[in-house]
Amino acid sequence: MSERVLPVGILGTGIYVPERVLTNRDLERMVDTSDEWIRTRTGIRERHIVADHEAASDLAILAARQAIQDAGISVEEIDLIVVATNSPDMLFPATACLVQHALGAKKAGAFDVQAGCTGFIYALACGGQFVATGAAKAVLVIGTEALSRLVNWQDRNTCVLFGDGAGAVVIGPVPEGYGILATRLGSEGAGGPLLSLPAGLSRCPASPETVANNQHFIHMHGREVFKFAVKVMEESCLEVLQAAGLAPEQLDFLIPHQANIRIIEAAAKRLDLPLERVWINVDRYGNTSAASIPVALHEALQAGRIRDGDHVVLVAFGAGLTWGATLLRWYDHHQQPFEKGDG
Repeated sequence: MSERVLPVGILGTGIYVPERVLTNRDLERMVDTSDEWIRTRTGIRERHIVADHEAASDLAILAARQAIQDAGISVEEIDLIVVATNSPDMLFPATACLVQHALGAKKAGAFDVQAGCTGFIYALACGGQFVATGAAKAVLVIGTEALSRLVNWQDRNTCVLFGDGAGAVVIGPVPEGYGILATRLGSEGAGGPLLSLPAGLSRCPASPETVANNQHFIHMHGREVFKFAVKVMEESCLEVLQAAGLAPEQLDFLIPHQANIRIIEAAAKRLDLPLERVWINVDRYGNTSAASIPVALHEALQAGRIRDGDHVVLVAFGAGLTWGATLLRWYDHHQQPFEKGDG
């Protein structure tokens, strides 16, 4: 194992979203809501929903294959798979193990991370440590969700918010001065009850009563979560910039968790960042939780909004309560081929 810390960056990205689209108009026929009510409060117009045969691992596998291809490596080169999810196929085995088997990544270790919608930031931090220390050369980090399985479709305050999807990245060594410059992770367990799925495990095992009381669905106190989100999104961004010795005006692009357009706009305003330097796709996908950041990152890259050398912040908040941010100096390996042994 190398003693020096290696620079770590993202070498490939991929996404997959289910084919089925559920629009606000569709929801009007399912629950007491309206397209206008949803759009004005959340910015969401539609979301993708898994088919009957799909689970979180199925979405993850397809996103992973795209990311591996984009990175220009083979599956056999993957040393580790870290999956962030709040809607795993099952409690165990880990969804990461199901992905590892399906991909045929025979030499890869695999484990899951559960940190609410901040899960991808946590998983990226975990995987990055393996690369930075030389313990791994290629790590596959995935955010995947089938949250529609956990939504109470009679609760208009939550069912309109969430969607399904997966995003994946391959991380590995990059040239000095590029890649992850700073990461900050945070939690406030006292706020846990504000966003939870109460029943089904050791604290409150499944029973006829828990099913009857809808305790196996997502419960959220939206107003309190909103206030928390706006605060930590700004603070997290400023902390990682400061840690890297950068001023806020040196931030080139922001990839925020796609939970609510008003949260995104409020955070951008506090950072004095114009919206053209913020990727927004909540209107098309809703809140895809741990998949939100990698899906948005992939789309921003495909749209040419992020260029080599740009300072990019990924920032999220979620159940726990948790929050986190990662600052990268973007390395475009398509333009600058880099051998892992270089430097």
